[in-house]
Amino acid sequence: MNVVQPATQPLSAELIGRFRKIVGDKYAVTDTAEIAPYVTEERDLFHGKSPLVLRPGSTEEVSAICKLASEHRVALVPQGGNTGLVGGQTPHNGEVVVSLRRLDQIRDIDTASNTMTCEAGVVLQVAQQRASEVDRLFPLSLGAEGSCTIGGNLSTNAGGTTALAYGVAREMALGLQVVLADGRILNGLSKLKKDNTGYDLRNLFIGAEGTLGIITAATLKLFPKPHAIETAFVGLKSPAAALRLLSISQNEAAGTLTSFELLSDLAVHFSVRHGIDIRDPLSGSYPWYVLMELSSPRDDARAALESILAQGLENGVVEDAVIAANLSQRSAFWKLRDEMSAAQKPEGGSIKHDISVPVVAVPDFIEQANAAVMKLIPGARPVPFGHLGDGNIHYNVSQPVGGEAADFLARWNEVNAVVFDIVLRMGGSISAEHGIGVLKRDELPHVKDKVAIELMRGIKAMLDPLGIMNPGKVL
Repeated sequence: MNVVQPATQPLSAELIGRFRKIVGDKYAVTDTAEIAPYVTEERDLFHGKSPLVLRPGSTEEVSAICKLASEHRVALVPQGGNTGLVGGQTPHNGEVVVSLRRLDQIRDIDTASNTMTCEAGVVLQVAQQRASEVDRLFPLSLGAEGSCTIGGNLSTNAGGTTALAYGVAREMALGLQVVLADGRILNGLSKLKKDNTGYDLRNLFIGAEGTLGIITAATLKLFPKPHAIETAFVGLKSPAAALRLLSISQNEAAGTLTSFELLSDLAVHFSVRHGIDIRDPLSGSYPWYVLMELSSPRDDARAALESILAQGLENGVVEDAVIAANLSQRSAFWKLRDEMSAAQKPEGGSIKHDISVPVVAVPDFIEQANAAVMKLIPGARPVPFGHLGDGNIHYNVSQPVGGEAADFLARWNEVNAVVFDIVLRMGGSISAEHGIGVLKRDELPHVKDKVAIELMRGIKAMLDPLGIMNPGKVL
């Protein structure tokens, strides 16, 4: 069965009026200036257009929107915090935007079950804070946590800096409430950790980027709140040394190693050069760095971290290290890491990759990718950094000094080709945590198992036969 792609024809005034009636005049946006923030994104890579932005305030209103859209074959683009990096949240062809930001209620916190049920528009940082207020931890953490939303996190299966210990967004969700293309509501807000009653429908929608339905609420896992957090910034000679330090850390810290970030010298240099109130925590310069963190419910994290670093120094793995002395210094370490993407902007054009390979292959991947990219474009500056603990590297490449950004960015597909070839030879993925959207949509059939693509298309056709749910994304 083929999915019908809806034509994005101009909406009639009568139909706009019917959509407006569902959400109320205040929450139906038609003014071009007011629509602008919904059709552009932070990196300025994608520019969309839309005649109408709807801001529903309940699951029932989302259901009514989908039902009306289905009746008239009106294409919809669900949107959370608009922080996506692959164009999945952008209305590229004049679709109606359904912004979930008003669905911002935390419906329930159950400390006995260690769950929190919240609506899709809850900002990630708010979810973290509410969990902390009841002495619990919601561990998902990423650079955009002050503006991204739970619905968007689940729709893209966000990863972040704590996936090493807690997994990605998919592993933090117990249940979902989802509105289907025809307006039906799938009520699956379960708190159960064990439920073998048929197919796991929840996982169809996590990572689907709004192409199968609109997530309106989720029941999330909470964890014991750590009472001891210790953070270190470490200088090393190579990614291979970082890999050896990771092994030492996992042996010593068991389940308390929560973050292990690999940072190239150029990534650190850009953050220090262009960030505000950012400095290198170490007195000397090193080719590579690791930002690592231990979190424990007991007061034993400091001793474990000191033991790890001592072993690293003794074995010639660690060149230098500093442990954060207080919360302010810890925040400074993480600010340096979090600013790395933004700090590349002043350096000109940047070609981005969000890849993963087996952890053991990360050093070889970086070496081979650096050589291939610099052979393709002499003077290009690889800026790799990311989550070594789970094999996810943000392999970004900045333009040559003095070059033209437009000329460099015009070679995006060429750079992709050489990088992705290495990733695939190593058994990796071209999208570790950012999703597919439109940026990698055309690459997907070449890297995904053919039967898997057939099944994906079949599921899409069954759940969205009219093709109105975020059309042109993923598939």
